[in-house]
Amino acid sequence: MEEEVATTRSLLLAEEMADINDGGDAGGSSSSTTAVLLFGTFVAICGLFAYGCASGYSSPAQSGIMEDLGLSTVEYSVFASVMTIGGMLGAIVSGKLTDLTGRRGAIWFSDIFITVGWLAILLAEDAWSLDLGRLSMGFGYGILPYAAHVYIAEITPKNIRGGFAAAGSIMVCGGLAFMFFVGNIFTWRTLAIFGMMPCLAKIGRESELEDTIHRLRGKNVDIYAEVTAIREYTKTFQQLSKANILTLFERRYAHPLIIGVGLMSLQQFGGTNGLLYYASSIFEAAGCSATVGTTAMAVIQIPFTALCIFLMDKSGRRPLLMVCAAGTCLGNILVGLAFLFQDLHLPMELSTTLVLSGVTVYSACMSLGMNGIPWVILAEIFPINIRGSAGSFVTFVYWFSSWIVSYCFNFLFEWSSAGIFFVFATICGSTVLFVAKLVPETKGRSLEEIQASMIHL
Repeated sequence: MEEEVATTRSLLLAEEMADINDGGDAGGSSSSTTAVLLFGTFVAICGLFAYGCASGYSSPAQSGIMEDLGLSTVEYSVFASVMTIGGMLGAIVSGKLTDLTGRRGAIWFSDIFITVGWLAILLAEDAWSLDLGRLSMGFGYGILPYAAHVYIAEITPKNIRGGFAAAGSIMVCGGLAFMFFVGNIFTWRTLAIFGMMPCLAKIGRESELEDTIHRLRGKNVDIYAEVTAIREYTKTFQQLSKANILTLFERRYAHPLIIGVGLMSLQQFGGTNGLLYYASSIFEAAGCSATVGTTAMAVIQIPFTALCIFLMDKSGRRPLLMVCAAGTCLGNILVGLAFLFQDLHLPMELSTTLVLSGVTVYSACMSLGMNGIPWVILAEIFPINIRGSAGSFVTFVYWFSSWIVSYCFNFLFEWSSAGIFFVFATICGSTVLFVAKLVPETKGRSLEEIQASMIHL
């Protein structure tokens, strides 16, 4: 098993062979896009569709669950946010689990907890059942996103790696959009059935290294040099010292760790889960139809996520991320102004227009890059010897930040409906500066090149 895991991870050396052969001809593996590569990527990101469904579930389901089960605002806030508690628990074990079972094994393992969680919500008759189901889902999602993005980054040639990784974003946004659409039609129990369906996809296992490379790169590609390099790297990898959580805090790993923690926490404190989990109540508070608002969110996400796939390997990660962060800042300002004008008793139509425009702008920018690019960069920046522990730590930070926002949002919204969005806007604005100062461009660079440039021995 350890050799298989090392082999899977060491597929990144194929990119170095592409650098030597340079030119994207038939003999270079970097440009080969095979059916198996497409299928493997598709199955790896199927779970991300379910993650999008889970993130979008609490908004359309809120009124139905609170009415049917008699939940208070506090109880529903616990339900909506408890998934993030599970996410933190899943993040703790995600790195070690990914190292022990491989990326595909971790994805399969996470699907079990996600499916059980949806079943518990489907059959729930009280708040405890709901919370336990949401907790189980969160545990699975604490493992899934990082494992899926790393798997895609490692099996995909560098010239198309960004686009393939960004495909995960379109699945997340697809799940969100799907829930916002059907949430206006079906009950919350039916939504749970829909959310469970994507978790049933599984990926097969390749038994031999040569077979794996042939499947990924194509039967007619000469892979002798690539396989030799991978085997040499596997031996080197097995000789590396085993990294633990304390290894991450060595000075040489400070740069990638700061980037990972910064991107994940800033993304969440910029209001992502506040707007996603409670979109319906935000629209209603501004006097806007929740059906119209959530439908607009759903409609805007798919085309902008598709645009992200096209731009990821064209414009690069860094400029796209800065533009999207600025856009989310603008979106939060518009929503904050909507509630400020409402407090000043200005015409309700003005507040309705501003909140709809602000949330739409925010959703578009999240779909264009803020949702997916941090995960892509996270899968690229950490060296192989700390990737498991680094993934666990940064994913834990992501879920911890998500819990703070998702649990506290309702209370902060009641405190100052305008103020909370201006706080989110300030954080989104600081994200632009953070990316400009610290985040490197990874477009068109092999994983080893990226990591070597960031590690200071």
